[in-house]
This record gives sequence, structure tokens and C-alpha cells, in this order.
Amino acid sequence: MLTIFHTADWHIGQIFYGYDRKEEHLFFFDWLKQQVKERQADVLLIAGDVFDSPNPSAESQKVYYKFLHEITSENAGLQIVIIAGNHDSAARLEAPNPLLEEMNITVKGLIKRQENGEIDYGSLLAPLKKDGETVAWCVAVPYLRQGDYPPSDSYAQGITLMYEAIYAESEKIKTNRQAVIVAGHLQAKDALISDKDRSERTVIGGLECVSAEVFNRADIAYTALGHLHKHQTVAGCENIRYAGSPLPMSFAEKNYEQGINLIELDKNKVSKIERIKFQPPVGLLSIPFEPKPLNDVLDEIENLPDGDVTFNSPYLELKVLLTAPEPSTRYRIEESLKGKAVKLACITPHRVYVEEKQSKVTTYSDLKTINPLDMAEDFFYNRHGNPMPENLKHLLQSVIRSVER
Repeated sequence: MLTIFHTADWHIGQIFYGYDRKEEHLFFFDWLKQQVKERQADVLLIAGDVFDSPNPSAESQKVYYKFLHEITSENAGLQIVIIAGNHDSAARLEAPNPLLEEMNITVKGLIKRQENGEIDYGSLLAPLKKDGETVAWCVAVPYLRQGDYPPSDSYAQGITLMYEAIYAESEKIKTNRQAVIVAGHLQAKDALISDKDRSERTVIGGLECVSAEVFNRADIAYTALGHLHKHQTVAGCENIRYAGSPLPMSFAEKNYEQGINLIELDKNKVSKIERIKFQPPVGLLSIPFEPKPLNDVLDEIENLPDGDVTFNSPYLELKVLLTAPEPSTRYRIEESLKGKAVKLACITPHRVYVEEKQSKVTTYSDLKTINPLDMAEDFFYNRHGNPMPENLKHLLQSVIRSVER
């Protein structure tokens, strides 16, 4: 029996609206170490985006390497396989490999090539061992950029060719008793992603989406994916999964379920897949449910719990409906939040858009005859749904006159 933990998208070093999340990551790592010890895991798969930035701070790297040292010291037989994600620097992640290999840690970030320039597909295979015996092979493929994969007509086709070539390489070395586990960092076609989530990057039209058919093969026991932050199966296949991120990376993810995936292999077959839930120490709170005018938002703030702001106090997003510029918005909100046990993360303005006037094609000569104030008034009305206030018009007119002089 081989027990595997699948996790991904840690994003160590993320600054959340100005708040350092180091303590939240340390909380997760303590929890993860406890799970590995209690479940006696044999393998820990980390499917990319270890760091939030390709140039992580010294403190972020210290958190990462301290965790690796502690978890391998406390679990002598644990093997760790890490692949680089799109947020990671592949070279930086691989740099300490000579030291990490002594700790039974395998990192795959760079796509290596042979002397003839061909991709070294075998370098992306890692043996997974139990009591010193290889019981499975991991196809460990980092996030692939242009030039990393074989020549092709599209990104998706290139990724497909890449995986198929690695599968062919694995057939040369594995036995019938050995399972194949895939670790990848990519966006699978038809996977779920929030339309409002900017932390999960996608290409317009899904040009980077890879078909799940790449992994839906009889000889693949399990596919451990990273990149999308929502835990999910792909294309209805129970053994093709995203682990999701351990911490919500944006307010669009506040309702995501955090955790890790546990997989048990009996010989070369999956005998069990279990979701182990993790409760982040700091929650995310958005009020009101729908955007409301500032005065209504201030009323809702009054209902927030009183107390001091602590580590566990939730991050707060306020959704304010604006019908006209309100320069005092932030000041009034900050004053209202004094004595409330929340961390103000962001004030998200929402505006009422009205149907714009029908446009017409004008010449350069026509444009020169248009009064700038008229243009500004039209823009203001289209943006806010209300006429421009008189004081703002007078101020703008004075600026226009100064420019004309």
C-alpha cells in the first residue's frame, strides 16, 4: 500500500491587500505535518505554485525550506515530489537539488535537453518508493512555457505531445506491477473557475486549456493537478483532480473548500481517494451581499463584532454602490470600523452604468470643435447615471481655461 498526499498552489509570500500571510502559511504547514504523521504518508506531491512570485523574499524561502527540513526529519520514509508552477522560477526551485535529493526530495522545474537538442523526456520521471522498492513512477511535469514542448500548431497540442512522449518513455522502464502517477500544473478543459477570480490566470478563448483525455488512460492511476485554486475533479473522472489552494487567494475564492487529497495505491491500482479538509485560520468576509450605497454599508458595519483585531480576525471586503464621486468614502468607512474585530482589506466600488448614447463617426475637424466640458459631462453621466455636479463642472472649466491660456 502506497499513501500519497496531493497538494498545490501554496503561494508562499502572498501579500493579501497589504497583509503578510506568513503566519497563515505556518498554520497550514503545522497542520500538514500533523496529517502526514497521523496518516503515515509515503509520498507528498506538490503540484506547482510553491511561491507567489518567481522572486520570493528571503523570509518566504526560509519558511519553505524550514518546512521541508522539519517534515522530512519527522517522517524518515517520506518522499517529496515538487513541480514548478507558473508563479515559480523553475531555475530557483531546482537550484538546491543536490541538497534536497539527500532529503529524498525531487524537484522538477526545468525542461532538460539532450546533446542533440531533443527534449530529455526521461528526466521528468521520478520513481516512487516504498521500503526501498519502486512501486510507482511519477510523470512530474512543471508548468510548460513556449519552447518547452515539442513543435506543434497550438499550446494544447504541444502539451498533449509532451505528455504522450513521457508516457512512452515510462513504458520502457516500468513493470506491470508499477503504477503511473501524473503531476502537472495546467488548466484542464471544462475545469471550473470563477469569472471574477483574477488570481487564476486563463487565456481568452481557453487557448491554454488541455483536454482531460491526456490523462484519462487505463495505465494512469491518478493525476495530481495544480494551477486552479478550486478543489475539483476533471471531466467527471474521480482520479483526475485539482487539490486546490490551502488558503483562499482572493475574495472570489471565499467559498472554496480548502484541503488536500489522499490517495492510496494497492499494487498498481487506486484503492482509495479521500478529501481531507483544512480550515484556514483567517476567514474572508464580504458585505453587503449585494452592493449598496455608502450609508447602508455603514449601517451593516455597525453589526460587525466588536473587539480588538487579532491574527484570526477575518479579512473584510466592502462593496459600495457609487452614483457619484464620494471623496470621503474611505475616511467614513475607517472611522466606522474602529473597534470592530475585522481587517479591512478592500473597498470595492460598484457603479450604476446606463446605456450610452448612440455614437457616430466624426472627423478630426469635428473633434476639434467639441467642447471638452461637454465630453466630460457625457462621460460622467454614462459612468454614474447622474449629471455632473455644478462644483465639479466649475472646477473642470477652470482647468480647461488654464490649459487654453
